[in-house]
Amino acid sequence: MPLFTVKDGTQLHYEDWGTGRPVILLTSATMNSRMWEFQAPYLAGQGLRCILPDRRGFGRSERPWDGYDYDTLADDLAALIDHLALSDVTLVGYAMGGGEAVRYLARHGSQQVARLALVCSTTPYLLRAPDNPDGIEAAVLEEAIAAITTDRAAYMAQCAVLFFGGSQATPDSLPLSPQLVDFMTRQALDGSLRATVEITRTLFTEDLRADLCAVDVPTLIVHGEADPTAPLELCAHRSACLIPGSRTVVYEGAAHGLFATHADRLNTELLQFATQ
Repeated sequence: MPLFTVKDGTQLHYEDWGTGRPVILLTSATMNSRMWEFQAPYLAGQGLRCILPDRRGFGRSERPWDGYDYDTLADDLAALIDHLALSDVTLVGYAMGGGEAVRYLARHGSQQVARLALVCSTTPYLLRAPDNPDGIEAAVLEEAIAAITTDRAAYMAQCAVLFFGGSQATPDSLPLSPQLVDFMTRQALDGSLRATVEITRTLFTEDLRADLCAVDVPTLIVHGEADPTAPLELCAHRSACLIPGSRTVVYEGAAHGLFATHADRLNTELLQFATQ
């Protein structure tokens, strides 16, 4: 099993598929590399090298007590890039993975990165603050943490409905099979409770506006018009305003789980971007 060791001694798992120009696929907050079920085989089959890390605390990586802030996650990503001696990298950051990617660029520079794709990214800043009045109330974060620590399985199952574009009132409205939704939900439960809580806290509270202003590589922003988790205006449009020359593609009527609900379209989008 491929592993690399980061500076605090934690061992992290990754998959490395295909050959060619490298693409690193960074997952949504509590998911692991299996999330890329539809993207990685396709992109590797089209002549790209797909590298799929499991974030610390999740998947097949070790589960330390600490290190779930963006600085540490960005350093973990830097260790992977150095471990594999990569250059000309396309970083694909999904949801929280977008924050990881932009913090990496702000902290480590773009010498080894050629392009950035932010897909349903939670950047730049979710939490309501005096200078971010349209953000999400802190009470929502505390309610989420309480739900996670009380009954994580029920919470993740409820989140999955909205994540993939269904309705809480009519869960059968999901555009995916129940089996696929269950497969993805079980991934979100396959991390440590500590990691899940701290990742959720980081997701809400860390401000990435300055990091986005420092992005100096071609950037593609892909987002669902009806994303309830990372609202289009709060996330995609504001991220676009902070990254000079970025290009935004909005999927009409789509929610947060584009990697599954709009897999074919997203695959084509990422392939074109990574090979341009």
